[in-house]
Amino acid sequence: MADTDEASVNFAREAEQTLKAVEQDVTALSALTRNLGVSEEPQILEQFQKQFADYRTVDKSVLALAVENTNLKAQHLSFGPAREAADHFKAALAPLPAEFAAKDRCRAQELVASAILHVRELQVLQGPHIASADDAAMTDMEKGMATLELQIAEALAALRALGPSSAITAAEAAFGQFKNVESQIVALSRRNTNVKSLELSLKDKPPLTAACEGSLLRLQTALAQEGSKATR
Repeated sequence: MADTDEASVNFAREAEQTLKAVEQDVTALSALTRNLGVSEEPQILEQFQKQFADYRTVDKSVLALAVENTNLKAQHLSFGPAREAADHFKAALAPLPAEFAAKDRCRAQELVASAILHVRELQVLQGPHIASADDAAMTDMEKGMATLELQIAEALAALRALGPSSAITAAEAAFGQFKNVESQIVALSRRNTNVKSLELSLKDKPPLTAACEGSLLRLQTALAQEGSKATR
């Protein structure tokens, strides 16, 4: 799996070119075995062609999914814009309690700590969501995210009730940006193209590859035996 869209497209193009070269070789082999007038080799080659067609179907799915790179894009958003927005949120709120009167300071500290903690918890949930291949598990994580977002919004509202502050306004803006990026992360993660393409590569392609290789080995053996007969 490539780490950029450009690399993914290039690898997909190279893979497609290789597969076309195989098809050309198969066409040449088919003509050769017909000219030899033998019976076993064409049957083996026909079997290989069916197996290779199945392989190509799966491979096309793998390449189509891989070039979308949705999990990788979600990861970049999580490590980049989402982290930056979370850091801005913390930077805006951390000094806020000092602005309040002594009677409200402890309450403000409690609300600030809770809000910052919940944002960090949201960040922690992004990684498992991006990596998960289980829709039900992702749904549970999204419910947890929604709960945390609600708790953060409630903490900000409670802070604003203690008194107006430009810091709260800045924190609300940073939180809005964070939620916007997180919604993009979840949408990309849900598409799961990298996870699905990897699963196809690890589970579906190996037996198809083995079947193709087995037929080619049989064909090679049969052709070698025909060559041996011809030299006697």
